[in-house]
Amino acid sequence: MKEVIEGFLKFQREAFVERTALFQQLATRHNPRTLFISCSDSRLVPELVTQREPGDLFVIRNAGNIVPSFGPEPGGVTASVEYAVAALGVEDIVICGHSDCGAMTAIATCQCLEHLPTVAGWLRYADSAKAVNQAYPHASDEARVASMVRENVVAQLNNIKTHPSVALALDQGRLTLHGWVYDIASGAIEALDGETRRFVPLTTHPDVTATPAIARF
Repeated sequence: MKEVIEGFLKFQREAFVERTALFQQLATRHNPRTLFISCSDSRLVPELVTQREPGDLFVIRNAGNIVPSFGPEPGGVTASVEYAVAALGVEDIVICGHSDCGAMTAIATCQCLEHLPTVAGWLRYADSAKAVNQAYPHASDEARVASMVRENVVAQLNNIKTHPSVALALDQGRLTLHGWVYDIASGAIEALDGETRRFVPLTTHPDVTATPAIARF
């Protein structure tokens, strides 16, 4: 905790002073353009990876970067998605998984989670990804986990489309979805191409999105 407090004191002395004008603006204005949903894993820091300033991202973090399908039961993720889309009017949603994800490793390798019943219940929202991942052969446990991470990003993109605010914004063409997988060791990101349903390097495909073209009849 000593290091955390020292970090805050350094922030006050240096970073805050350097961005005084920005924080003065943010004191009365909240206008993020992107909702970023990522895992709670401490190795993935959305603002660092995307090099965004305070106020740029509306962030939701939880175990496994999960978005429960819309339902009648209240939930922090559901409420945050609705607020970001319907109230703040974000234009992009990124669901970002990452390499060596503990949650996806537990699912992919069928680890017993009886000692973590709440975690086990939460990860049931990744059941569709698990079913798809188990249907295909994998060369190794490492490959199985990597595939599970990607299938989970796809599954959570499908889940978020069930939210009324998201469905409406997509239908009106004012929202774009993105599915990313961040590699901790290399710092690289692969992005889901909604047309081909394949993950491609974001460095060479910076314009790719997970939102396929919507046909109108």
